Amino acid sequence: MCGITGYINLNNKPLRSSQTIREMLRVQKHRGPDDSGIRAFSLKNSTSLELTVNEAVQIDGDYEAVLGFNRLSILDLSMNGHQPMASPDEKVLLTLNGEIYNAFDYKKELTNWGYRFKSTTDTEIVLALYLKYGFQGMINRLNGMFAIAIVDLREGKLYIARDRFGIKPMYYISNSEILAFSSELKSFNYLDNFRFQLEEKQLNEYLIFRNNLEGTLFKGIHSLEPGHYLTFTHSAGLSKHRYFDVNQYTRETVNDMNFESLEKQLGNGLGKSVKSQLMSDVKLGCQLSGGIDSSLVTWFAKQNSNKGQFESVSIVFDDPRYSEEKYIDRVAEQLKINAHKFQLESSYYLQHIEKATWHFEAPINHPNTIGIYLLSQRAKEHVTVLLSGEGADEVFGGYSRFYDVNYPFLNRRLLSEIKNSKANPLKIIKYFNAKHRAIMATAYMQPGIALQLYHDIDLQDAMHSRKLLFESLKGSLFDRQVKYEMQTYLPDLLIRQDKMSMAHSIENRVPFLDNEVVENSFNIPEKYLLQPKSPEGMNTEKYLLKKLTALIFGNDFAFRDKMGFGIPLKQFFADRRFNEYLLDDILPGIRERGIFNSIKINQWLSDMSAITYHELEALWIAITFEIWAKTYLDQNNENWDTPN
Repeated sequence: MCGITGYINLNNKPLRSSQTIREMLRVQKHRGPDDSGIRAFSLKNSTSLELTVNEAVQIDGDYEAVLGFNRLSILDLSMNGHQPMASPDEKVLLTLNGEIYNAFDYKKELTNWGYRFKSTTDTEIVLALYLKYGFQGMINRLNGMFAIAIVDLREGKLYIARDRFGIKPMYYISNSEILAFSSELKSFNYLDNFRFQLEEKQLNEYLIFRNNLEGTLFKGIHSLEPGHYLTFTHSAGLSKHRYFDVNQYTRETVNDMNFESLEKQLGNGLGKSVKSQLMSDVKLGCQLSGGIDSSLVTWFAKQNSNKGQFESVSIVFDDPRYSEEKYIDRVAEQLKINAHKFQLESSYYLQHIEKATWHFEAPINHPNTIGIYLLSQRAKEHVTVLLSGEGADEVFGGYSRFYDVNYPFLNRRLLSEIKNSKANPLKIIKYFNAKHRAIMATAYMQPGIALQLYHDIDLQDAMHSRKLLFESLKGSLFDRQVKYEMQTYLPDLLIRQDKMSMAHSIENRVPFLDNEVVENSFNIPEKYLLQPKSPEGMNTEKYLLKKLTALIFGNDFAFRDKMGFGIPLKQFFADRRFNEYLLDDILPGIRERGIFNSIKINQWLSDMSAITYHELEALWIAITFEIWAKTYLDQNNENWDTPN
């Protein structure tokens, strides 16, 4: 895993010094502590110049652009993997953040074509693929996680691409003066005349769904969407293109194979994915939560690791209501692996919430994000690469909300909705709309509570882009919900994994999001993923995946209720030191900023014993927003770096 950053001056202003790009690289050095590289270039003159990273230097020559890279060495630890990587004639420059798991499938073909490799990296194979097939031919061949920047001096063109599911981040700024891009948006802090400002029009969607589909909470900073790429030339300017559309998946023509054949096919595909993602010249491990997804990944990794050497890392809690430690222990004992468990306590939460916010670059919307921060911090003592089970719930329909959306009229569920709609009869009418159910299933804050917190909230605006997205999706209600969650909920979880793991120079891999695994998931008939009632009479989301897990760990392990990665927030907030921090540091900031209803927030904080579950969620959003605002919006740009 690595970090990319760079910029192009658009006002005929030449580069004069490497100081800016050095600062942009320094602030995200955690993404790649092993090596750094800088290359000045000109799309106008088709020239480039490699610069030292050791000190700021004056740049002689006519260059209007620069590309920088921080490297976390995973494959080929030598300097042969140095980036930005140049083609033999130095007319194409390439930087790659991520891993391409099928890269070496093409090496023989490219060698026969005449390319002479200097390294054993996947990056150089991607470069050779671009030289042979061009951008479209290259991008369509890649199976992996990536953000890529390519400078083609022959064409006077820049390409910036992000993988199809959004595993790796890429941000950009485009205005009349500059086009800047980066793996982490904190690098933009060092651009001339830049400061972080709140984009208030994004608040409506953020408060309801805790993320934004388009843009970020910062004015002028965009997040490149998964499956998209940018092109830039001085003559044509900046353009955005889609190279991957989730609608290419269809379940309508699925052959009704027997259950056992599908189960075997799923196991073979997942096993192949895990095996391909074990490629590394550094030590690997698994992020083991005790749930079925990470347990399956751990099992396949153990089967395919060299000499069976494989370790796991996990977060546990004192409170058994939040801890799956007994299942973690069960997997570790059955597989005979070295398991490392780290306990998350309120003191750690308080001590690191500001550091984690700095790394996350947004309000910490998922409370368990700091658990992943701790996991990655401690994992670095043992491994450099971690495999996780992320993506399985979205791809295979594993959340209980898939059941609720597709089977909404079961007596217990319907009665619950009627009861909750007494104060607002229109709510039950909306519940009968499948699109509304699917979209609101991922809502984090109840609209009524959001209105108490933020009086200016516009619920129609909050849902606008999500309605358009859902309406564009094809297939059954279940398929549309899967595709919707893959494009809305999943990228947010992936960014959480990326930012928290890279904060400690850990690479996180996600075998369930292998191109073939996802494609083959749409070859599984819907009835084998979501059933109104299983033969065991238990919960039935991602049924086939659970049956595969049961073959290894037993029915009681596979078909238990899903716990997720919960955090004892009420308990943490009630801690004396945490409560003092909130009342003395955070609440005054909320009051002074004037965006949220500080009276309501103070009321919640003053009586934590009476706070409801949904009020606690709203309180969390308000608190983490203020921590983020203090960290980014209130900073003096001349003296800004990682919090102590």
